Amino acid sequence: MDEKILKFLPELLSQIVRRKFNTDQLIDLEEIRLRVGRQAQMIFHNREVICPEYTFERTDATKLLAKISEYSVYRLEEELRNGYITIQGGHRIGISGKVAVEGGQVKAVTHVSSFNIRVASERKGAAKHLLSHIAKGKLYNTLLIGPPKSGKTTILRDIIRTLSDGTTHLKPSRVALVDERSEIAASYNGVPQHDVGKRTDVMSDCPKAEGMMMMVRSMSPEVLAVDEIGREEDVVSLLEATHTGVQVICSVHGYSIDDMKRRPNLAPLIADEVFNRYIVLSPHPKPGHVLGVFNERFEQLSTNVRGMTNEVDRSDHDSVHVHVGRNRYS
Repeated sequence: MDEKILKFLPELLSQIVRRKFNTDQLIDLEEIRLRVGRQAQMIFHNREVICPEYTFERTDATKLLAKISEYSVYRLEEELRNGYITIQGGHRIGISGKVAVEGGQVKAVTHVSSFNIRVASERKGAAKHLLSHIAKGKLYNTLLIGPPKSGKTTILRDIIRTLSDGTTHLKPSRVALVDERSEIAASYNGVPQHDVGKRTDVMSDCPKAEGMMMMVRSMSPEVLAVDEIGREEDVVSLLEATHTGVQVICSVHGYSIDDMKRRPNLAPLIADEVFNRYIVLSPHPKPGHVLGVFNERFEQLSTNVRGMTNEVDRSDHDSVHVHVGRNRYS
C-alpha cells in the first residue's frame, strides 16, 4: 500500500495495518472506512476486515481532517463542500458529517464523523484487448456503458493513456481530458497522479459541459475524453465538440444498451449517431467484464472480448475476461 496513505492514518491503526497485512495482501486493498466510535473497516476486492483492536475516536477524526487539509480547512473549502478531498498519490478521501447550508446550498461539511479512504490504483493494459474494436488508425467515437463498479473509469483511463502515447499500430494523439471529479487523472494541485499519457492535457474539477468547450477552444485536441456524461448540457457540449472534428470517448451509467437508450438526455447523441462504438461492461463476475461491443446501429460486433485478469494476478493470458476496477463489499 502507498506510504502516502499510511502517513495519514492514526499511528496505532498504521501499526496494526503493517503488522496484520503483508505487501501482497495490501495490493488488493480498495478502501479504509473510519467512523467515529466504531472499529476500522478495511475493504478488499473480495472481502472485508474489521480491526477489533482499534476504535476510531473523535480526536482521531480531528487530527485526520487537519492532516488532509494541511492544517488549513479553509484551504480546502471547495473540496470539502463536494464531500471529498484528493491527496497526493491520487487517493480520494470521502467525508460525511453535519452539513452547513446557506441560501439553500451546501456551504460546508462540519463535524466530520466518517472518512472513506479510497485507494487509487491503475491497471495499465486493462483496455488493450478493446483497442482493435474501437480504433482503426484513429479512434472511433466510443461510449462505455456500465453500472457502478463495472470498471468504466479504469478502462477509460487506460484507453486515454494508450491513445496519448500511441502503439505500433496507432499513432499518438493529442488528448484533452475533462475530469470533473478528478477520478481519471486524480490530479493533486493540478498535476495528474495517474499516468494518462504524454500528450494528454487535463482540466480537473471543472463541470463537464464548460470544460469540454474550454478544451476544444484552447488546446486543439484530436481526442476529447470525459467520464460519466448524462446531463442535458453535457450532451449539447459533446455534440458541439464532435462538429469541430474532434474524436470523443466517454462513459455513461447504464446496465445495457436498452437501458442507455431510455435516457431522454442522450437521445440527440443516438439520433445523430455520434458514437460508432458502444461497449457494455458489467461488475460480474468481476469489474471490467465485457458483455458486448456494438456499432452505431446497435448491431453486436463481439461478445468475446478477452484480456487481463485483475492486477493482483500478474498473468497476462488471453483466455480470461478483462477484470479491472473496484468491487465494494460493505
